[in-house]
Amino acid sequence: MELLLTYDVDTTTPEGQRRLRRVAKLCEGYGLRVQKSVFEIITDEKDLLRLQNALQDTMNLDTDSIRIYRLTHGSLNHVQTLGTASIQPHRDDLIL
Repeated sequence: MELLLTYDVDTTTPEGQRRLRRVAKLCEGYGLRVQKSVFEIITDEKDLLRLQNALQDTMNLDTDSIRIYRLTHGSLNHVQTLGTASIQPHRDDLIL
């Protein structure tokens, strides 16, 4: 499944700044960062549940916001960009 994940973490406190880094790290483990707080993710239902649980354990439910949009299959192949944005190779081999 293809997802678009966005987050907004309250960083007005040092704890919020730590949460922001943890949320970003979690998302980096599942998808490609396409903007500062936006990730494009290709995953299966099992890994999505793992990600959701980890995010819920990390975020402050009273101040932070995470949105996950399920896209139709193939949507990430038809992204249009403007400015400095570039198309990300989601299904290519990853080099670590």
